[in-house]
Amino acid sequence: MLIARAEVEGRELDVRIRAGRVIELGPALTRIPDEPVFLAAGGALLPGLHDHHLHLFALAAARGSVACGPPRVRNRDALAGALATAPGTGWIRGVGYHESVAGPLDRTLLDALVPTRPLRVQHRSGALWMLNSAACARAGLDRGADAPGVERDRSGRANGRLFGLDGWLRERLGPGEAPDLAAVGRQLLRFGVTGVTDATPHNDAATLAAFVEASERGALPQRIVVMGGAKLPPVRHPDIERGAVKLVLRESALPRLDELEAAVARAHADGRPVAVHCVTRSELVLAAAALAGAGAHPGDRIEHASVAPPDLVALVAELPLRVVTQPGFVRERGDAYLREVDPADRPWLYRCRGFESAGVPLAAGTDAPFGDPDPWLAMRAAVERRTQDGALLAGAERVAPERALALFAGDPHAPGGPPRRIRVGSRADFCLLDRPWASARHSLASRHVAATLRAGELLWRAG
Repeated sequence: MLIARAEVEGRELDVRIRAGRVIELGPALTRIPDEPVFLAAGGALLPGLHDHHLHLFALAAARGSVACGPPRVRNRDALAGALATAPGTGWIRGVGYHESVAGPLDRTLLDALVPTRPLRVQHRSGALWMLNSAACARAGLDRGADAPGVERDRSGRANGRLFGLDGWLRERLGPGEAPDLAAVGRQLLRFGVTGVTDATPHNDAATLAAFVEASERGALPQRIVVMGGAKLPPVRHPDIERGAVKLVLRESALPRLDELEAAVARAHADGRPVAVHCVTRSELVLAAAALAGAGAHPGDRIEHASVAPPDLVALVAELPLRVVTQPGFVRERGDAYLREVDPADRPWLYRCRGFESAGVPLAAGTDAPFGDPDPWLAMRAAVERRTQDGALLAGAERVAPERALALFAGDPHAPGGPPRRIRVGSRADFCLLDRPWASARHSLASRHVAATLRAGELLWRAG
């Protein structure tokens, strides 16, 4: 394929691609007979975006779930109305709940909203499921089924709140209809995303097999790096790779320092980096201490780093660590942060400039479905640091549009490194903005994505 009249780093060039690689780059290239031509018409041709942290199966499942939190649902009546619209007669799956809607949910409160159909609602953090009585019965919680993380009242009765038990709950409920990964693949293409890192901690051999199958039939055209536990097997596939060992820290049940050091050392001995989930100060301190003790490797990364005051940024900067953060949460959750987060912590939420100024390689993910999967909205949040209501949150962390774009343009295995560039020999995974970068940079809105191209094939184009 010949891509004609594209803006590449400020110059109007033609780009010739063959066998998935750029083979020629220059002004006014001569068309080869029978060569397909895509006219870029001066639009900005960029390397395809890489979302460095999301959850593919959860995103697919969320598309068929009921939204239960802001911005769509903001109070109890709205929650009741949303749940009442759920189609069918079986399970209702709710997502995105936050306590600002109707306070902490348990089975009693959920029974009042949905008394007969089994209902499970996921907290927007992804760490908590809340079940009504019908769902508790299906999961066997009143028949002796138990696990660490099942919350019970003084009488021993499960109250419907399950912490960190995604895999356990899935096993209890049995196999259901697989969510539509093809719809997710198409959605990501519309944003110009040609690669993702799936950061789900319980990814296993079955997950890898499902990704391979979806890739083979074209349902997932993205290249995928798959995190998971220490037992996640290797995979041989040109578009799917095994990634880091995901280690999830929860402040309510932190491991001992020596235990975490040992987990890091085991991953390194297996030739894999670690990715440590940290959303509080304490979690970030423990992660940095364990990585220092075990010996951090250049591929090791911190996920989220949600609260990172200067002393902790300095601690991270002393190690060969990368940070993958979520600036989109400033826009999506910022108004709640302004109400609920200690004022002393607000300047240090989902930092961008602070990490970069300290020399810490920084990249970004959307954390979809726990965040909006549109990376252009996350970039815009990194530039503007505005909440949905327009309030400024940690304005000192703003970055220029070029830096915001770079958060999603780095090497999947070296997030935060130099952004990929269009050069002879580089992979032909592109996204095309429908206008030059000089004009598109001011809004960074997803509507500017006109086409996503991969390996010389036009995968999606706006009507």
